[in-house]
Amino acid sequence: MSRNGSARSASTRVQPLKAMRPARAARPASGRARSLLSVADLSHEELERCLTLAARMKQARAEGRRRDETPLSGRYVALLFDKPSLRTRVTFEIAIRELGGEPLVVPADSALGGREPVADVARNLERWVDAAVIRTFSHQVIEAFADAAPRLHVVNALTDEEHPCQALADLLTLREVLGDLDGRVIAYVGDGNNVATSLAQACVMAGMQVRVAFPDGYGLPERVRGQISSLARGAGRLELCASPADAVRGASAVYTDVWTSMGQEHEAAERERAFAGYQVTPELMALAAPGAVFMHCLPAHRGQEVAADVIDGACSVVLEQAENRLHVQKAVLALLFAAG
Repeated sequence: MSRNGSARSASTRVQPLKAMRPARAARPASGRARSLLSVADLSHEELERCLTLAARMKQARAEGRRRDETPLSGRYVALLFDKPSLRTRVTFEIAIRELGGEPLVVPADSALGGREPVADVARNLERWVDAAVIRTFSHQVIEAFADAAPRLHVVNALTDEEHPCQALADLLTLREVLGDLDGRVIAYVGDGNNVATSLAQACVMAGMQVRVAFPDGYGLPERVRGQISSLARGAGRLELCASPADAVRGASAVYTDVWTSMGQEHEAAERERAFAGYQVTPELMALAAPGAVFMHCLPAHRGQEVAADVIDGACSVVLEQAENRLHVQKAVLALLFAAG
């Protein structure tokens, strides 16, 4: 791995990032490059390494060292987005450039199965680029892409089933505002969607107690509930609650997401009826622990899943979550390339 950067004096307050990178490992015997399709792909040690590296990269950037380390020097990363994006697109492009790489945006009409099979797209890109960041609908698409191009590092930038990069940014934010997370309680109120899935996975891996409240028929998938115990560390566990109040009472953080995700617009009216009573209001936040924070992955619909007074109030850390997408994605890319 090539690295650029000038020497720094011994008084530099941030430990050099190279100390946080593992030695470049030989590629696995299978020849498959390391990818991140799910939070569950990470071991507990890798999760900790990613968050620690992200925090150091954030500090380095705050001190003006935006290209402190360039592990992607001379590398090309394709961005294949089936879904609209603000935070994901901007932060990944910046992350790739600040790590020394070159982002290549593949037009949506030729990216993922529109003109040719997904496997053909993957096999072609594998000949030209070093990694692919994919934001699409079906999780099976990204799995098929990774299977067809084993030499590519593939990063899940969102599927209908999981959103691992968001969950990593959420954990970094929680560590910044709460400190040690072991035994802390986070309440998720709303749709058991991709964000809820990755959040539950990541939080139990960090030792948090995750309480989830949702209307009948809109809960976490059975496969996710079944895997939580195998992912949990320390006090980490998942609790399904009968009401938003039960979930939020005494929690250190309260999280929600839109009631209708992309691709579900035809269900909007039905979902609005089903989720009546699941809005995060000031009254609901008052049941949480003193100093509790409000979280949302954005974009948000004020007056639906969250009251404006909450998301725009002093307890909200939604912009911190959005900022941290950049830092965790830089860490993910650096560690994937370091792994071979």
